[in-house]
Amino acid sequence: MQEGGGFDELSRLSASARGRTLSAEIDAMGHHGLRARRRDVRRMVLDDGVTYGAPDGTQVPWKVDPLPILIESTEWERLEAGLTQRARLLDAILVDLLTERRTLRERLLPAELVVGHEGFLVPAARVLLPGSRQLPMVATDLARTADGSWCVMSDQTQSPSGAGYAMATRRIVSRALDHIYRSLPLRRLRPFFDVMQMGLLQAAPPTDTVPQVVLLTPGPESETAYDQALLSTLLGHPLAQSDDLLMRDGKLWLRTTGRLHHVDIVQRRVDAAWCDSLDLRTDSRLGVPGLVAAAARGSVSVVNPFTAGVLENPGLFPYLPGIARALLGEELVLPSPDAWWCGDATSLDHVLGHLDKLVVRPISRGVVTETYMGPELDGATLGTLRRRITEEPWRWAAQEIVQPSTAPIVTTTGLVSRPMVLRTFAVAYDGDYHVLPGGMARVAGSDDSLVITNRAGALAKDVWVVEAETLGPPLVLSSAPTRSRRQQTVLPRLTPRGAGSLYWTGRYSERAQSTARLLNVVENLVEDNLTRTDTPGRTAMVAMLVALSEVTTVRPGFASADPGSAERRANPLPLLRALLLDPDLRGSLAHNALRMTRAAQEVREVLSLDTFGILNRLQTTLVEARALGDEVHIQDVASHAMEACLALSGLASESLIRDSIWAFLEAGRRMERAQLTVRLLRNTLAAERSPVAEALVTEAVLRVGDSLITYRRRMAAGVGSAIPAGEAVHLLVTDETNPRSVVYSLRRLIEALAETPDPVIEGAVNAIVDRLGTIDTDEFFLTRRVALFDLMADVETDLRGVSELIEAAYFEQQQASRSFSVPEIQGGWR
Repeated sequence: MQEGGGFDELSRLSASARGRTLSAEIDAMGHHGLRARRRDVRRMVLDDGVTYGAPDGTQVPWKVDPLPILIESTEWERLEAGLTQRARLLDAILVDLLTERRTLRERLLPAELVVGHEGFLVPAARVLLPGSRQLPMVATDLARTADGSWCVMSDQTQSPSGAGYAMATRRIVSRALDHIYRSLPLRRLRPFFDVMQMGLLQAAPPTDTVPQVVLLTPGPESETAYDQALLSTLLGHPLAQSDDLLMRDGKLWLRTTGRLHHVDIVQRRVDAAWCDSLDLRTDSRLGVPGLVAAAARGSVSVVNPFTAGVLENPGLFPYLPGIARALLGEELVLPSPDAWWCGDATSLDHVLGHLDKLVVRPISRGVVTETYMGPELDGATLGTLRRRITEEPWRWAAQEIVQPSTAPIVTTTGLVSRPMVLRTFAVAYDGDYHVLPGGMARVAGSDDSLVITNRAGALAKDVWVVEAETLGPPLVLSSAPTRSRRQQTVLPRLTPRGAGSLYWTGRYSERAQSTARLLNVVENLVEDNLTRTDTPGRTAMVAMLVALSEVTTVRPGFASADPGSAERRANPLPLLRALLLDPDLRGSLAHNALRMTRAAQEVREVLSLDTFGILNRLQTTLVEARALGDEVHIQDVASHAMEACLALSGLASESLIRDSIWAFLEAGRRMERAQLTVRLLRNTLAAERSPVAEALVTEAVLRVGDSLITYRRRMAAGVGSAIPAGEAVHLLVTDETNPRSVVYSLRRLIEALAETPDPVIEGAVNAIVDRLGTIDTDEFFLTRRVALFDLMADVETDLRGVSELIEAAYFEQQQASRSFSVPEIQGGWR
């Protein structure tokens, strides 16, 4: 076991002028200043919506420490050279395994070590990418040892993750330490993603047009969903799940709301074995049946290649120095800890004899990564591990434990040093590899942890690389294929899944806003009238309580037919608080806000960071309000929620280009507003009451519909119906100048869907508008008020029908694919 020797990144700062500047700035902040930066960072994480998947499947806030790691330019140049060489070596090994297999023939690598690895997928073992590089992307985990040098702990080649998190961490830390960040000449991260973009295009099959790229994701439940979404945003490529893609005529296509788009490149974030249920795992629903065959034909490029996961094999480490000499003619620059593959008899004896002093892993990582730290294991666990290794030695590899250098993190009690590892990222472009300046550091989540992973509670640190005083020539990116004028202005439309998520984001936003408005109005009536029995105010209060439960569809509620409604009317506050704060109560404001957030997270890549700042602040408000229990002030919280929803509406209205993203958000908002308004009127103004009670109910309805001021101005000027309730119905149903009216919303719905018009939907909406245009509000309220109830019920049914038409036309999912397993062909590989 290599000892860390107390090597600490903070003490190293004194070795350079810029390091001393950073150290002095940290000292000047003092304990209170550092804690303030720590709070700032946590707030920014929430505002930006940066999350990571927890072991229980939930998304939790990304953990960031405000203090960066500083690397001087000379040190980085040496490290970068070693990382570039390592990427070239791994690429050379992969090329060899896919072609000549010299490493196996000459026993530079034991064949069992490769063939026995689950990443060596036989059906894809000859699938090659265009160009000279077969490993477009690679991530490397490093640790600094006691003498201050770097050593490689592991390689990530399957589908390297983390570059998006590195950018997110940079955005947060650079704001938290803005003065320091601007004062130092630091390498920027953005150019790396431009190189990644061009490198992906170079991996495309031959084409006369701009190659189309999709990022294949497992979905929003993936533990690195945020990383994938931000990468999609940075590169401008759509995220695609399995249902968004299909094979047709031997080619891969992206399903959108308007047409199919041919896909040239798949940047996959799904492990290779799950990418094709036809040739690989038959139980997978994460990939596309036939993808391996399409890649073999050369109609689509998959990055990284299906077989790249074999390079993550920790059993390769003992053999890499010899392979570097054989394939590259070079000595390996970056060392690794001493390592052993247990399929070798001598190595097996060494591992079994020192099991309590080594870190042991299977050569193939499964769904759950197994890592056994010898010093942390008790006797029984060591015995079990020894037996498993003895039974299948070729499945296991071991490595000397390295005590990495430590880095300071800010805690409530001051600076605390924790072990640190560094993840770096490299991409292939123009025949060579280019490394992200710095990468991302992670520090252990506890003092005694030997495992530094996000699942184990690690914190991320930004890595600042000082710009060299003498700059080399700038990297000149090759130009992309010439775009036609139309290609420059027309983007691929949304996938049905993405369109549906945006539609429901809009619907839940409007639903949350409407619930907040209702709660505000109702709680105000309750405060004024709860104890005033047999008064018009009490009658209005009960009417609006019933409307609240009917509009939100919460059961049991305040309606007479609901069991226990009399008791709830006598003491409405418990249910009102639940309607405000209970996320498990379907129809509550908290439930709608949570569903809105989840729907937005499914299309994070097409929405601005401001969106998630608003959503996360809303969730924080609700969480803090829940902690107050019975002391919560309903109107204050509801007002905050309403402001958040209005901010989202304003953001969509003023910031989104009028394309399909805006269209489906707007369509969802307009459909929900129309339905909720009709339901509100059906459950309030359609019933007869005394004149005073009706006036109070009418005013309450207009408050919910945000139309009270206009109503008062019109009544004072003698404009419109002389019947107050009739004028309210006109304002909220047929007034084409009122953004809150049903007809206005339906007109805007048609305009939004004009992006991808559907004559059936347009006809159904126009039929509703025409029917509403025949309303004579005075006649309703003078002679046949019950007809208003029937009309609103019919319109609500028709609106549900339109919503179903929209879902069928634009959001339809593919029928689930089915694969049939066949007996293995005996006699070896096929």
